[in-house]
Order: sequence, then structure tokens, then C-alpha cells
Amino acid sequence: MARYLSVAAALAATGACALTPELLLSTVRRSAADPSPDGSVALFPYSQYSFEEHAGTSGMNLIDLTTGEISDSGLNASEINEVAWIPGSKTGIIYINGTNEDIPGGVTLWIGDIKSPNMSTMVASLDAPYNGLKVSKTSTGDMHFLVNCMAYPNGTAVNPETEVTPHSTARYYSDVYVRHWDTWLTKNRYNLFAGTLSANSSYALSGAGMRNLQHGIKFTATQPETPIQPFGDMNDYDLSPDGSMYAFVSKAPQLNKANYTASYAYVGAFASSEAPVAFNGPDSEAHKAGHQGASGFPSFSSNSCKLAYVQQDEDYYESDRFQLYTVDVAVEGTGVAVSNWKAMSSGFDRWVQGPLTWAADDSSIYVTADDYARVRIFNFPMTADESFVPKAMTSNTSVSTFALLPDGSLFVAATAIWTPSEWYILKDGVKKTLFDASQVDPNLAGLGSHTVSEIFFNGSNPELKQQLHAYVVKPSYYQANVTYPLAFYIHGGPQGNWGNSWSNRWNPQVWADQGYIVVAPNPTGSTGFGQYLTDSIQGQWGGWPYLDLVNAWNYVNTSMTWIDTKNGIAAGASYGGYMTNWIQANDLGNEFKCLVTHDGISNTEAAWATEELWFIRHDYNGSIWDSSAYHEWNPQNHIANFSTPQFIVHNTKDYRLPESDGLSLFNILQARGIPSRFLNFPDENHWVLKQENSLVWHTEIFNWINHWSKGQPLSDTPIGN
Repeated sequence: MARYLSVAAALAATGACALTPELLLSTVRRSAADPSPDGSVALFPYSQYSFEEHAGTSGMNLIDLTTGEISDSGLNASEINEVAWIPGSKTGIIYINGTNEDIPGGVTLWIGDIKSPNMSTMVASLDAPYNGLKVSKTSTGDMHFLVNCMAYPNGTAVNPETEVTPHSTARYYSDVYVRHWDTWLTKNRYNLFAGTLSANSSYALSGAGMRNLQHGIKFTATQPETPIQPFGDMNDYDLSPDGSMYAFVSKAPQLNKANYTASYAYVGAFASSEAPVAFNGPDSEAHKAGHQGASGFPSFSSNSCKLAYVQQDEDYYESDRFQLYTVDVAVEGTGVAVSNWKAMSSGFDRWVQGPLTWAADDSSIYVTADDYARVRIFNFPMTADESFVPKAMTSNTSVSTFALLPDGSLFVAATAIWTPSEWYILKDGVKKTLFDASQVDPNLAGLGSHTVSEIFFNGSNPELKQQLHAYVVKPSYYQANVTYPLAFYIHGGPQGNWGNSWSNRWNPQVWADQGYIVVAPNPTGSTGFGQYLTDSIQGQWGGWPYLDLVNAWNYVNTSMTWIDTKNGIAAGASYGGYMTNWIQANDLGNEFKCLVTHDGISNTEAAWATEELWFIRHDYNGSIWDSSAYHEWNPQNHIANFSTPQFIVHNTKDYRLPESDGLSLFNILQARGIPSRFLNFPDENHWVLKQENSLVWHTEIFNWINHWSKGQPLSDTPIGN
């Protein structure tokens, strides 16, 4: 019989502090810190939620990049939307104020210095809620800037405050998308806009005002859109340091974006009204070489003579390998001449991701890549050929972002399972930590790498030439003489992974501190272990990954006797939710006391209710009318095997996996007399993002698993009742 300590008793015995859902959700959240041009300080926004006040607070702080000391910036975070540094200055700033006294719904631009923010002056009044500010300073002293905003089909920026509400709520479509992620689509799209602040005694917006840079692009299937929704951001565009050129990525205009992932990298001359050109589009050298998928992270070199970007090969596969490319660029007449296209990372079996950061002398490019369940920094010298394989510059934690400082060092922001924020300087291979949230925030007291370990187990695919990986996370109050039940974590994607990074949604330490040992495997389909493992899930949703998880469970059961598998639970979201449903339908389901499914498919033969059709066409080896995979891997074809108590979460605004899938599963379980509960958030999408909702999510799930695994009382107050 397993010997259990209650959480309270265990804490008393060890002096540790458990990471509860309340502590997780009320911990300070710090966004990326952006270093000043002189490298003296970095500015970062932060927010914190209070369950006592049922409200959040926010602000903007500075961190000294020499001492690590944090101080208030003096900026009014309740009004300021975002801040950018003025190139060529030491600590000059330009920022967007979210209020505009003259134009309701508009914003204003202000210029100042971070050392005296109260002395800032307004330099422009803008007529819509522009955001995503990027700035360059020209040789004449003018400031060129880029922002983005929702735009009407005629190219005009949308101001929601002045929009006319139609008399009817009808939605009418003649092609897909109809809806995407959590939004029903209209004819409006996010577009990139440009403006110039003319150099004078105080700067002023030039008479030309704001220009839509994408309105002149011709399309037959998909409207130009930057940032690309739903996850696009400022990394989707760039402005050359000399202000002469801009670049952005946008979906292929001749392909329907519900059926294809292809997007192209465009360049244009800032001073020209000529439409930008997709230099890796159809008929380009890159396209003819077979690189026809999604593009990303356009980044100009320091001397404005080159542009780096990443691209996938396949045009209907979101998890194809991103590879690094460069081209030479120069303003020529009213356009931009592009030449010397070069592949940089063909020999690197990882996804190259941004930020793509050029060395100060443009001799190399720093990138990030997911590598063995960690996001690491790598460097590609411009002299490298296609066979070059870079070495990781960082090690155990996962890099969120980084920036090059004037002295050639890197300012790195990272996370880990045990900390949401670790900021450090990396110079000549030496790491100098400036800040670690787990060492500062009271909510995170006692967290550290001592609770996290890794195991390796055999995969099920005989063609796989490597072992598979899993993280193991112990309670922060772990005691060696105590047995803890298993919490079997199944990741989503399926092309994703459990990495050494922080999460405010599926945080393994929070689950472990309920008194479990979390085992989080990375089975077939996982990323960061080579493209073969990722690609091998095609047509195999319930095949190799399921058998890999069986192997992982068997390894834990036979080799990790301090984990109680007889009282274990399994939980997963998205594809992890599907896999939990597949486990319910198969023998492994009998090994768990209960299951938790969050927004997971239960009926694959209804999968075409999703929005991104290219995804299921790829992963299921075709369409529903010409592929047997939809039937072969359908959990609801094995209803007779359902027997394990199951908790289901499915949200109303989840348009990727509609809530009918969760309701269908719940109805079946109820009709068959299997203990089950259904939790729904009408205002959440595929994720639960609001703190109050997330607290309910955690509370109800933990109530469920603690009852079935440990015999604790089950709350009899379902929310719907």
C-alpha cells in the first residue's frame, strides 16, 4: 500500500512552500525586457493579479544591466501601450499612448527620455488604435516607423469607436475561413502602416500621414495580412536600420489560407508608393528550389544590406522544419533589388526560430531553436555552408528572447519549469545572472531545479534510432521515503513538446505540489528531437504515439518504484486531450484511476468542423473522404471500452476543436454510467487565460483527481448547478 502524506503535513515536515494555483496565478508576470541603445538598462512591463481585489495591477520597470537592480521607470502603464528605444540615442524613448483626447479610439505618439519620462512631448495624433511600433532613424535625422492596425478592404485603418453597428447580426460566407481560433472573420485584416516623424525642433508627423503598405498587393484568394493571425506579432515585420526599406511576411495571396500554410517575405522601399514584392514567392529562386511553405522573422542586417528570414518547404504542413536564409537587399529606383539568395541551415536538424539577430559587424546571425526540450541560442557565421551544424550557446533553461548589447554580449531572458523569469548576461560563454524570479518572488519560494529530472525510454517505432525523453517533476516538499501517485502528462500539438519552460496554464510543478510525481513524455510527433520524430506522427495519431506512451508508463511502473502507478491519473490538452480520449478507448485507460481531457477531439470523423483544414489533411494523410485514418484512430469507435472516470473541459470560443466534441464525449460517458464531469468557459478559447477562470479550472480538476487517486471528498457543487 502506498504511503501518502497530506500536502499540509509534508510542508510542515520539510519547511517547503507548495506552489498552489492561487500562488501561480497571482505571481508577478514580467514581459520581455528590452535593452536601451547604450546597454545600461532594460525596460519591461509587468502585471500581477489579486484574488482578494479581483483585479490586476500593471507597471513598467527598469533593470540595471550591470547590477541587476530593478526600479520603477516612471512611465504611466495605465495609459502607455508600448515603448520603443530611439536608435542612436543612449536612453531616448518613443511610445504609444493609448488615449487620444481629440480622436476617441485613436492613440498618440510621444518622445522623451527614460531618465526623465515626465518631460515627454506628444509628436503625433493617430486616428486608430495602432500598435507594434518599430522605429529607425535616417541619415537626415527623420524617424521612420512601422505600426500595425486592423484595416478595411479599402486600406483605411479601423477605429472601433467610430464604426457603425449594422442592423443585422448575420454572417455570410462564400469561402473558408469562416472563423479562426476564437474569432468569426470579417472582410477586415491587420495591415502594416508606415509614418515619418520629420526632424525639426520637436519632431512632427509628416503631411503624408499614415500609409498602408499592403493595400496595393494584388490577391486572388487571400487578402494581405500582417501580423498573420492569430499568433502573429512584431516579429512578422522589420524596418531597416537606415530607414530605407521595410520587410514583412504575409500569407500567399493566390492560395486559400484555410487549405495552405504558405506565406511569403515581402520587401519594399520606405519612400516609395510602389507595392512591395514577395521575393520568395512563385517564380523566385527559393520557390523553384522547393521552399514553398510558411515564412517568418524577417530581419535586416546592421548595415541594411542583407535580410535574414526563415521558411518551411511544405505549403500545407505547419510543423515542417524552419530553415534559415539570407538575401542581399538594396533600394533600386522605386523598389528593392534582391539578390544572392543563400541557404544557411540545411545541415541543422532543428527548427530555426527568432529573434534573428545580426552580429554588430554582420558576420553572423544569432537564432534560437528547440533542442532536446529546451530552447537554446545558436550562431550561424555568414561563411557557413549548408552542411554547417552550430553548437548551442546556452544550456539547461529555455530562452524566451535575447538581445545583442553594445559590448557584444547577449542579454538573455529565459524560463524553466522552476522559474518564470531568469535574465542574464552571456559573454564569451560566461553567464552572469541578473535576476531570477524564483529567488525573489515570495509566491515561488522553494522552487528550483532540484525537483526536475529526466528519463529516457524506448520508442515503439522500429525505424526510430533514438530513445524517447520525458521530464519528471517531484513535489517541492518531496521526501525520499514517501510514495507519490503518478500524474501522466500528455502534451498537445501533436507537434510540440514538454520543454524546460514555465507555464501559467499547464504548470507541472503545480500538479506535482498536489502530491503527485508528474511524468511528461515526449512521444512520436514531439519537436526538438529531430524532424524524423516530428514527421512520424503523420497518419499515426493513435499509433506510434500511443504505443510510446504505453512504453513510458511501463518504464515508470517497472523502474521507478517510488511512483505509485496503481493510483495514477492521466491528463492532456488539445492533441493531449485527444490522446487521453484514445487512452480511454484502449487498454492503457485501465491503468489510471481517472482521466482529464481539455479541449480534445473525441470523434475524429467530425474533425472537419475545425478551421485550419491543412492541419488535418496533413496529419490524417488526406481528406475525410479519401483517408482511412479518420476512422482508424477514432476514440468513439471504441465506446464499449470506455470505463475510467473522466473530467472534460471544453470552451465555447474554441473554434479549432469545437465544444460539441467535448459535449458528445460527456453525453456518452453519462449515458453509460461512467463517472464524469463537464466544465465549460463561454468566454475562453482553446486555452483558459483569465485568472479567475484558471483558478476554477485548477480547483475543479484537482478536486477530481484528488478524489479518484487519493480518496479525498469530491465536491458536490458542479458549477452549472
